[in-house]
Amino acid sequence: MLELDGLRKRYGDRVALDGVTFSVRPGELYGFVGTNGAGKTTTMRITLGVLEPDAGTVRFQGRPVDTATRRTFGYMPEERGLYPKMRVGDQLRYLAELHGLSRRDAEKATAYWMERLSVAERAEDRVEALSLGNQQRVQLAAALVHHPAVLVLDEPFSGLDPVGVDSLAEVLRERAAEGVPVVFSSHQLELVERLCDSIGIIYRGRMVATGTVDVLRASRAERALRIGTDAAPGWADGLAGVESAEYGPTTMLILSAQADDQAILDAARALGPVREFTPLRPSLADLFREAVADHGGEGGDEDSAQSGSGDVADDASRPEPEGAPA
Repeated sequence: MLELDGLRKRYGDRVALDGVTFSVRPGELYGFVGTNGAGKTTTMRITLGVLEPDAGTVRFQGRPVDTATRRTFGYMPEERGLYPKMRVGDQLRYLAELHGLSRRDAEKATAYWMERLSVAERAEDRVEALSLGNQQRVQLAAALVHHPAVLVLDEPFSGLDPVGVDSLAEVLRERAAEGVPVVFSSHQLELVERLCDSIGIIYRGRMVATGTVDVLRASRAERALRIGTDAAPGWADGLAGVESAEYGPTTMLILSAQADDQAILDAARALGPVREFTPLRPSLADLFREAVADHGGEGGDEDSAQSGSGDVADDASRPEPEGAPA
């Protein structure tokens, strides 16, 4: 299990992380989401030892993570972390050996991941000559080539076409099925909802919600119903548990947590046939908006959570390497 416990980090007067705590079980896909500047990248860099926390610890299998343990982790930074002038195949072999693989095993792993991620034909190309999508594929191969015990991926789906997204999603499921804890950040909330076993929402450096999507849905203070009926507008006004109603071709009801939906169904049927009676499940985007709003967020923040490109507060990044290693 990968555990982050009470991580704190400041940049001058700005608090980047304020007690960030969550865990990722073996075989779990954990989605880490938040607005731009929320602290996602800072959290990941601390996990990988790129940054030191001001307080808190990172543990793997019950022990504090040290340099030797981090060598077994696979990390994909949001910014490009590749040597742009180095050839793709040479780079992946070098990184595999750097993580402890033998020359023979590094060759095999490099060939496998280049084929798996559809960049085998670009093995002799320099990274800088690749499209952004293919650079992303090579970056993913670099995170996977040494058979990591933990995967930490920062915006891994950014820049991938739908085929690339599906391919990576399949890879992540396979790694999880082998018992690898996988944590990744993404602004694509629908994708996170579809893939992940558990989700953590971070806002202004604090974890504001964590758990499975079903658990987060159950924590909402209200529920929604869509009801198809020919009853006259206003039929649901005043019913116990109905907080608001919108009438049209179908009736949309917002219910309190204590509402008895069967009593509402009975009330609708007493007025005529009921063609539809559908409880509406909030999406992860809905849950995100609610969690952020509950902690003082603006209504527009969800836009950056779905289409933004990075974390403003996480700009203390490593410089991108400019050439091949000596």
